[in-house]
Order: sequence, then structure tokens, then C-alpha cells
Amino acid sequence: MDFTVIIHSAEEGGFWVEVPTLPGCFSQGETFEEIMENIHEAIELHLEGLREDGSELPREGDLIIGRLRIDDMTG
Repeated sequence: MDFTVIIHSAEEGGFWVEVPTLPGCFSQGETFEEIMENIHEAIELHLEGLREDGSELPREGDLIIGRLRIDDMTG
């Protein structure tokens, strides 16, 4: 299964990563390699929990990620 992940810079340094298709599935790390390894493990554990609960495994549909700029309107 393939999952889209969104990687964010953490204010305190490093990164955190989330999986939009799996709400509550996220991880963190200091390097790109570390977060990819960590999120891989987090996804596997999340899916294992869904299987144990008898829940349907999610399928990622068409996910569009965009960027929107809002001009500073303070003055």
C-alpha cells in the first residue's frame, strides 16, 4: 500500500510527519531519513491496530495538496 505523507519543519528543530489517510498517525525525527523510517513503523502499527479492531483498511483516494499565499493584511 502507498500512503501520502506530509512533512513539516518542527519549531524546535527536526521534522514531524503526518499521514492524511490515517488520522492520528504521525511521527517525528531529526533527519529526513529518520522521519521516513519512523513514519513507516507508525503506519505499520496503525494498520495493525485497525486490523485487530476489525476496521476496514483505508484506501487513499485522490489527494491534492496545494499551497496558497495570503498577503499580509495588517497594513
